This record gives sequence, structure tokens and C-alpha cells, in this order.
Amino acid sequence: MTPQEEIEALIARVAMADRKAFRALYSRTSAKLFGIALRVLRDEAAAEDVLQDVYVRVWNRAGAYRSNGYSPMTWLITITRNAAIDRLRKARREGVAQEPVEIAERLYDTAPGPAQQAEMRDEARALNACLDELPADRAEMVRRVYLQGLTYQELSDQSGVKLNTVRTWPRRSLMQLRECLSA
Repeated sequence: MTPQEEIEALIARVAMADRKAFRALYSRTSAKLFGIALRVLRDEAAAEDVLQDVYVRVWNRAGAYRSNGYSPMTWLITITRNAAIDRLRKARREGVAQEPVEIAERLYDTAPGPAQQAEMRDEARALNACLDELPADRAEMVRRVYLQGLTYQELSDQSGVKLNTVRTWPRRSLMQLRECLSA
């Protein structure tokens, strides 16, 4: 069984409220997901809180996961990234400063192995090729909204484009990207 198939099987068992499978899923994926939350938040305590929220969501939504040929880690990473960005946005709204924390010496090496790096490079190449097919301004909007975590309002203010247009362009661009990536 490949690692991808193993994680998919664990998610399926978690959907049936299998606590043992949940522990195994946590054990297999928590280091990587913590690294992603930490990269976004730059605060160890906040990343730990987000990770806890992520696994509560996974427990509650495991039944919604559908194997579609993509890595199940993509699903888990998306949940983690979105939760971390939501936390970051909330901190910005509340005026809470996020100070970078130097904890690299306390972290285990969570870097992906050679096979995962090759898979990630292939996915990145495909995504970049599809982004290159979009008009430059729309590709940049997608990057800033989904990779940098800017809100539509912030993007509208910075770019001078009307808010409704800023809401529409990324959504339409994502549909084009989905078509491109599935081809």
C-alpha cells in the first residue's frame, strides 16, 4: 500500500469514528501540518492551536473527503493552510502583532522525502503552467489571495480594482485552473 493509499484508508476509517485510525492519521501527518501552520503563523503556540482545530475539523469532516486522484495530503494541507490564514487574518483585524519565533533548532526535520519532493515539483510545474495561461493580472490576484492570504478588500485597495471585480476574477480564474489541471 502506498503512503497515499494508507492515508486515504485512514481518513475513510476516521469517517466511521475509528479512534485508532485517527491516532494513526495524526501520527503520520501532524509534523508536516504543524510545519505548514508554523510557516504561515510564525508562532509555535498559534500553530499548535491551529493544528488542534485542524484535527477537530478532520474528525468532523472525514466523511466529506473524496478520493479523486489527488493526494489526500493536499486535502489536509488545504484545511491547515486555510485555518492558519484565518487565524492570521483574525490577528490582523484585532491588531495583534505576530512576532517571528526562532524555534528551528527545536523542530524535527519535516522536509518531504525525495519522492514527495518530485511529486510536489511536478504539481508545482503543472500549476505554474496553468497560471501562465491566465492573464498576468488575474494570475497575480490568485497568487496574492490564495498564497499570500490577502483579503479581497486588501487586494482591491492595493490594486485599485473594484471590490466586486476582485471577488469575481479569482473565482473565475480558479475554475480555469481546475479545468487546466484536470486536462
